[in-house]
Amino acid sequence: MAHYNLATPVTEEDIRKLRINDTVTLQNTLFGIRDATQIQMFDHGRKTHFDLNGHAVIHTAPNVRKVAVSKEFPAGYEPICIGTTTSDRMERFTRPLMTQNGVRMIVGKGGMREDSAQAFKDLGGVYLAIIGGTAALETTWIEQIEDVDMDDLNPESLWRFKIKDFGPLLVAMDSHGGSIYQEVKSDVALKKEAVLKSLGITS
Repeated sequence: MAHYNLATPVTEEDIRKLRINDTVTLQNTLFGIRDATQIQMFDHGRKTHFDLNGHAVIHTAPNVRKVAVSKEFPAGYEPICIGTTTSDRMERFTRPLMTQNGVRMIVGKGGMREDSAQAFKDLGGVYLAIIGGTAALETTWIEQIEDVDMDDLNPESLWRFKIKDFGPLLVAMDSHGGSIYQEVKSDVALKKEAVLKSLGITS
């Protein structure tokens, strides 16, 4: 296990170094994205003016406050609480995010499935897991909401956050086919089989 401090944007080479159970702290820029954003992008062909190539996205619909545009709040939004939502239901968007927009890292909770795992392996991406219930802490890692796109979808807009020391995050799915979720699933299956056998039950 190793720890990596990554300043976005990153390269495929940076990502291929990461293995499950490593940890990562992100610097510079993080993009917030959620279901409605990606439905617009990939089901309706809506384009963003943001360059996501080599960047990380986080599955979120943040709690923000509309304020006057200023040097402190250049997008006209103050971050109140920026938490992370469950990733699984956004499974079908992983590959298009990577192929069409160049995204390299997805930050979320709960993990993703086989199609995402294959996309990470084929294209050079990772899933970085964050513990649920840590929204207050996550918000302290976000220095500023720098810009926003597709704001008619608010709060499921596409957000550009300025971040500092965002992490540590756990590499839960890597670009070599590794997945802590699959390891847990396999371990549970083995233990279940052993318990059933001890009870004289055959599956």
